[in-house]
Formats: sequence, C-alpha cells, structure tokens
Amino acid sequence: MVCAALAATLLTSLTARAASPPRETGRTVSGPGTPRAEVGLDPATGTPTLAVTRQGRTVLEPSPLGIVTERADLSSGLTLLGRSDREVDERYTTTAGKDRTRSTRMHEARFRFRAAASGARLDLTVRVSADGVAYRYTLPATSGDVLRETSAFTLPGDAAGWLGAYRKDNENLFKGYAATTAPTGEYMMQGLFRTSADDYALIAESDLSGRYAAAHLTHTTGSPTYGIQLWDGTPIRTSGTGTLTTPWRAVITGDLATVTQSTFTDDLAPASRVRDTSWIKPGKALWTWLAGGKAAGQSLEKQKAYVDYAAARHWPYTVVDAGWYFDPAQWDVTDPDWQQNSWIPELVRYARERGVGIHVWIHQRDLDTPEEREQWLPTLERWGVKGVKIDFMDSESQTTFQWYDQILAATAAHHLMVNFHGSTIPKGLQRTWPQVMSFEGVNGEEKKTNTPQHLATLPFTRNVLGSMDFTPGAFQRAERPNAGSDAGELGLSVLFESGIQNLAGTPESYDARPVARTFLEQLPNVWDESRLLAGAPGESAVEARRAGDRWFIGGTYAGAARTASVPLSIGRGQWLVETVTDSPAGLVRTPHVVRGGGTLAVDVVADGGFAAVACRWHAGRSAC
Repeated sequence: MVCAALAATLLTSLTARAASPPRETGRTVSGPGTPRAEVGLDPATGTPTLAVTRQGRTVLEPSPLGIVTERADLSSGLTLLGRSDREVDERYTTTAGKDRTRSTRMHEARFRFRAAASGARLDLTVRVSADGVAYRYTLPATSGDVLRETSAFTLPGDAAGWLGAYRKDNENLFKGYAATTAPTGEYMMQGLFRTSADDYALIAESDLSGRYAAAHLTHTTGSPTYGIQLWDGTPIRTSGTGTLTTPWRAVITGDLATVTQSTFTDDLAPASRVRDTSWIKPGKALWTWLAGGKAAGQSLEKQKAYVDYAAARHWPYTVVDAGWYFDPAQWDVTDPDWQQNSWIPELVRYARERGVGIHVWIHQRDLDTPEEREQWLPTLERWGVKGVKIDFMDSESQTTFQWYDQILAATAAHHLMVNFHGSTIPKGLQRTWPQVMSFEGVNGEEKKTNTPQHLATLPFTRNVLGSMDFTPGAFQRAERPNAGSDAGELGLSVLFESGIQNLAGTPESYDARPVARTFLEQLPNVWDESRLLAGAPGESAVEARRAGDRWFIGGTYAGAARTASVPLSIGRGQWLVETVTDSPAGLVRTPHVVRGGGTLAVDVVADGGFAAVACRWHAGRSAC
C-alpha cells in the first residue's frame, strides 16, 4: 500500500530531462513564466545570494544563502565549480485542495560550490516556475549536524507585509505592517509581502520530513531582511542519514490572484506515496465541540442524534471530539480489553446504516510510540472509523517531523484519513500523503481573538499553502468577528478550503437559519477549481470554487457596510447567481442573472460578507 518506491505513481507523470546545452548561462535561472532568479557570489567574500525579479521588478533584493554545519561554514568563502540544468514537468491529481488536477513546469539549475578553506562541498538547487522561485541545499554525508542556516529574504525597502507572530502550533493572528518597520521578533513561515503595486511574495517551505526541522522567520525592526530560524535552534541531527537535502525555501510570487491560486508548495513536494486512494473521500462534517466541549455530546445517545442530523443534510461525516475515551465512567483504560467497552463501534454501525462516516479525536501522546499506534490504529480501522483528528503536537522540531513520518505511513496503511490540530501547516504534505484532509495551524473559529482583518488575510497566506481547518459555521458564537453577519459566516464555508470541512454550528443554529442550512446542504465535498475574484489582504477576499458545472462563492469584508462590486470571472455566457446576504429579517437568498466577465453587486453589512452559488442560466431557470 505505502512504499517510498512509489514516489512516481500512476497519478503522476514526470519528465525530468537534462538540458543540453543549458538554456541559461551564468547564474540566471528563468522558468516558463515571469519570475526570474539570479544567484550571486560576492567576489571578495565568497558569500552567495539569491535575487528574484518579476517582469524586471524587484521581488527579492540579493538575499543571503548558506548553511553552517558542525564541520564547515558554508555561508562564505565559497567558489562556484559548475552548474547543471534540467526541466521538471509534472502532472498529478489530489484528493482535496483548491484544484484536483495539477500540472507544473519548472526550470531547475543546480550550482556546485566548494568552501575554499575546508574543501567542504555545498550544492544549491534553484527551481523557477510561473508562480514561484524555490531553493534548497544538498550536503554530503560527511558534513555533520546542521547548526543553522544563513538563508534570508531581503524585501524592497518600501514593501508592505502581513505577518503572524510565531508560535509552536501556528495559531496566531495576521496583522499588516511595513515590512522594514515590523517589530523585532519571530514570525510564522507564511509571511506575505507586497513588493510593488502588482507584485506579491509569499514566503513558505515545502518537502518537510524527519530529516529536518521546520523553519520560521526572524526579523529586526528597521531591516528589510527576514532570516530563518530552525525550530528552537537545536542542531539538525544527520548521523546515519547519508546525503542531506534540506526542505525547499519557497517564494510564491505574482499578482494577488497568482499567489492565491498557486499550488507551488505542493508542486515542489514528493509525489504521492499512497497507491490506492479510492478510500479517501473528503467532505463536510458536523462538528459540535464549539457548542460546549465534552458536554456537547460525548455520549452514544447525543452522537446518534448528530448522525441523524448529518444524514438528513446529506453531510458525509460527524466528528466525535475529545472525551470519548478519557471518561473513567466508560471503561478502565488499564484493562487490556478496554476497546470492547467503547460505544464507538455501535455509533459507527448506526451511522453506516444512514450513510454517515465517523471521525474521532485522539491526543498525540496516545500515538507517540509504535506500541500505542499498533494498539489504536488497527482497532479504529476494525471498528470502521473513517478518520482521526490528532491533536496537540505543539512542535515543529526534527523529532516531531520524524513522528509525522511514522504516523502518516501508519494511517495510510490502516485506511484512516487524518486531520491534524495543534500542528504544523501543510508544507506540501497533502500531495505526498493524500489521506491528510486538513491541518489546523490557524487562529480559527474556536479562538476569541479573531478580527475581520485576520479573516480577510487568511485566503492570501495560510490557506494558499494547503487545507485549513478553520471550522466555519458557528453561528451560535457571539465571539466571532463577523457576529453581525450570518452571511459572512456562511461565506467562510467556501472561502476557507479544507478537505474535511468541519461545520462548527449546532443543529439548532442551522435550523434557526434555513437559508444557511440549505446552502450548506448544497455545498460540495471537494473542489475542481478555485479562482480569486476580488480582494486585498486585510481588507476583503472573494473566492469562487467550482464543483462540476456550478461555482460557489464566498466573500468576507473588514470595515464599513458597502455595496461590493465583484467581477464574475467564472466563464463566458449568462449565469444565474443566487446570493445569500444579511437583512434585518435574517438571511435572504436573491437570484441575479449576470453575464460572465460582468460585475455582481452585493450588499454587505459592516465586517460582514456573503455567500453565493452560480449555475448556467436559461429561460425559466430560477434556482441552482
């Protein structure tokens, strides 16, 4: 089922051919689009740099490159030995995400360096595509442990930025800054910068595994440069690993639509390691934790009622969250036969008869050893559980990523879909392990600190990089930043993509809003295509996502009430667009006939939004 040798699957067509002669000369690397990379080498100090331009405009000024190991400083004193080039052309499909069918073309150049003083070797691989530039290092096995990287990103002096302070679970607010004057500190590895009127750069990484640790950004106020910090500074252990290839340092760049729609971090990641993905089925889930935690329903009776509600809505899943296996009244967990006392198998049977699958929450500490995984995962598979929500990793260390390697292989082997909470962010992992439906890694619905500006930044930052379990739909929560806009909350179910879309409302809150309930019943389980229609980071975001021949649209706005003008860039011809907006009497569903390429006018309340569905119009059609 799972094998490293399956790096090229039946779903992936890969052509990687040596370019002879090289298409590029010197140290310039160009791809099929407008981004262009320039590798520099200071003749006096031997310090390597990387600069990025787009249509002649600066995206990154010459920015430091390099890595320091316990045996060599490979950040200066380098000489260039040579260069080789190849083209990378890939086509692949995904189980979830903004687009199901992907294709990418990248030009790759590999620069070979030697340290003049020690003779140590360093290879720098640069890839350039139509929507990004990425680089990584390769070190021979004799290099020793990695102490730090000197990699950094130097922005134009007048760049604007949208950054979230770093924390180990990536759950912090995004705020807008001038890139140079942003406060001194550490920031999440998903910083967005506007480098000119038409150019943006989203800094990210891809192809993380247990050979390395995750990185985050560091900054000193007054400087246009953002450095790299590897987790908490602990050295990267390389003993016994052979040649070390680091993760990709990626800059997704283009206009705002190009960045938002990009799959660059997935394109850089290794191909799927799961041969048969027929058991992996994304979809909506009724998730009631925000209705009151354990009291919301950690019992068979209450969970059966949730299953009934999901079945009536044709939602494919319900999620049983924390508390179902820690309640001492349920069973003695020291009993070797404790599994026999659980009510989950009965719930799974009941749900299966009604066309609903069950996902269950489990703490990472109960899966952190091979023995525990062997106890839990086969049991859950035998019960018929469809997926696991694994919580509280709260680390991006090398050791934690070694655990991710193990749990990803094990869940695939046991046919369990996965949603990680208290976690890292996708970093390309959803391509390699397609059973991963989502990651939290976001200041989501359960937080009481969210702002309208944060909601309007996530589509351009965190959600660009992969599925995001924000858990929208909690109409009952007064703490949400769009509390005055049920239409805005409904729109988040489209705007925020997640392979398992955990709908965080209660049955009572949906029944009190029949227009929202009907919209959520129509909401597809997976998307074929996504497009940015309008927006500006921290101000507004409107995205359209297609499933089959229908488009669903979600929009969020920060600030005063307005009549928003939304370009309907979803194809030619006449479209019937049913908008869901706020009114004094509640949610209102209104039909409009709009020509593709025209403008949709939508009334939006303060700090609100809207939802919509669009289908081909013909005479006599009044609903989608």
